[in-house]
Amino acid sequence: MTDPLSLVAATVLAQASPPIAQVAPSDRPQPAAIASVQTEKERLNSLLRHLRRPTPQPEPAPSPEFAPTPAANPPSLRPQSGSQLYLQRLAALRTGKLYTRLPQESFPAAWQSATQSPTYEQWRHLLAQEAKVVARKTDDRPVSILLGDSLSLWFPSDRLPLNTTEHVWLNQAISGETTRQILNRLGDFAQIRPRVIYVMAGVNDLKNGITDEEIVANLTQIVTQLQRQHPQAKIVLQSILPTRRFGLTRDRITNLNRQLAAIATPNRVYYLDVYQHMVDPTGALRADLTTDGLHLNPKGYATWQTALQHSELKIARQ
Repeated sequence: MTDPLSLVAATVLAQASPPIAQVAPSDRPQPAAIASVQTEKERLNSLLRHLRRPTPQPEPAPSPEFAPTPAANPPSLRPQSGSQLYLQRLAALRTGKLYTRLPQESFPAAWQSATQSPTYEQWRHLLAQEAKVVARKTDDRPVSILLGDSLSLWFPSDRLPLNTTEHVWLNQAISGETTRQILNRLGDFAQIRPRVIYVMAGVNDLKNGITDEEIVANLTQIVTQLQRQHPQAKIVLQSILPTRRFGLTRDRITNLNRQLAAIATPNRVYYLDVYQHMVDPTGALRADLTTDGLHLNPKGYATWQTALQHSELKIARQ
């Protein structure tokens, strides 16, 4: 049976009009509309060709905020850089698919030779297109959203709880984002009616010298706007994870997390403390859970997966 999301994705990308052969002459698309559809298809194909074109200069290593350091023994053939992941997701959309519903090694020919890093705006546009696919689905399968930075972006789709044919996950995370940037793009997926939205953000604010007060204020606004846009959804505010980078102290992160927990209680928001599962006795991210002191390795994501599963069960009982 054809996945309804596949049909919707094909419609979103092609911006297709009804088949010309099935409409009355007076209702046929006008030449300008047909040209617009063709132009959009050509633009997407051109974008793929451009991003896959090799450059004479060697590609600089991805920054930690754009992609995690690959594990020493990757579990399988899968994207290892932001440019590869972007092209894989774009290829999935072009074939009428949503990448979270596919094996992580899908479309290798589309992304293995990637050398051009997509811009922030290209990432934002891609996520908006994926959101349109989910918004236009016609079935009643529940939708869950991951919202955040590179930690959420690289969450393996095969570890997402309940990621089956009966459940849809939408990843709306962008590497390097701060809480202010996330707040500014919440409207990009406002048309979706999710069951749950998982929010994790703040580590890039800490890296960039943003004050605790501003971080808490931004996350409070994110929660408030999400509740206004998605009144039917459960909002899960996740703790900021420990890190082995930036010289951050345990006291600062634990103090911030206490404030995040305080945001949740009066606002009917769930607080998910992932920090406690990943911190070592010194207050740093456990060395066995990370690739570079900030990003997570497969064991780190397995630990996070367990926390999400407990959250899903708790929400399901209410």
